[in-house]
Amino acid sequence: MRHNHKIGVVIPALNEAKAIAKVIEAIPEWVDQIVVADNGSEDETAEIARALGATVTYQPEGAYGAACLAGIAALEPCDVVVFVDGDYSDFPQQMDRLVDPITSEKIDLVIGSRPLGQCERGALTPQQRFGNWLACFLIRLFWGHPYTDLGPFRAIRADALRLINMRDQAFGWTVEMQLRAIQEGLRIREVPVDYRARIGHSKISGTVRGTVLAGHAILGTIFKTAWRSRRKACRFAKAPV
Repeated sequence: MRHNHKIGVVIPALNEAKAIAKVIEAIPEWVDQIVVADNGSEDETAEIARALGATVTYQPEGAYGAACLAGIAALEPCDVVVFVDGDYSDFPQQMDRLVDPITSEKIDLVIGSRPLGQCERGALTPQQRFGNWLACFLIRLFWGHPYTDLGPFRAIRADALRLINMRDQAFGWTVEMQLRAIQEGLRIREVPVDYRARIGHSKISGTVRGTVLAGHAILGTIFKTAWRSRRKACRFAKAPV
């Protein structure tokens, strides 16, 4: 518990047997529950996580978003939900940077921004850096909100998470959350977090196919959301007073 708030952590993971123990062991002691959301691992990811006291869900269908949704469903009632990747690229020790603005300052969503923190050389590929920049540029263009990152290390108030009603089951998960937060008028903050080269091989940025699929999902989510928002605004504008 942190400042009288119960904290739940969701770790989406796919074949992270070499890293998952390091991630779990680095999570602060004040976290109340850890859920490892296994996205169909074929190694010992689940067994290692259970041995370290984590709850494990198994969701082989879908991709990153599907794993996150399964992890959320397995959480016991809590006040704040934190998402951290299972590849040890994030620094779970810095979780207080994400949680404290929620527990102490009534912020709803806190995004860990890698560009604002210290990023180890080579931890972000050129295509990741460009994709993040482009997505954030488009969000600012369409909605006026100045995000700097779509980083996976983030925390959100549990009632705000229910409000935004996440649905994406693939790689548009992070950007969907950030767009829904803008649309619902949530109190949003970015904080600097550090980032290092992951353990093992990335299933997304480490392959051409993964990079293309992730980029398509992220940009598709942005443009579809912008189009729907424009249609909704037009309907309101045409409605009789």
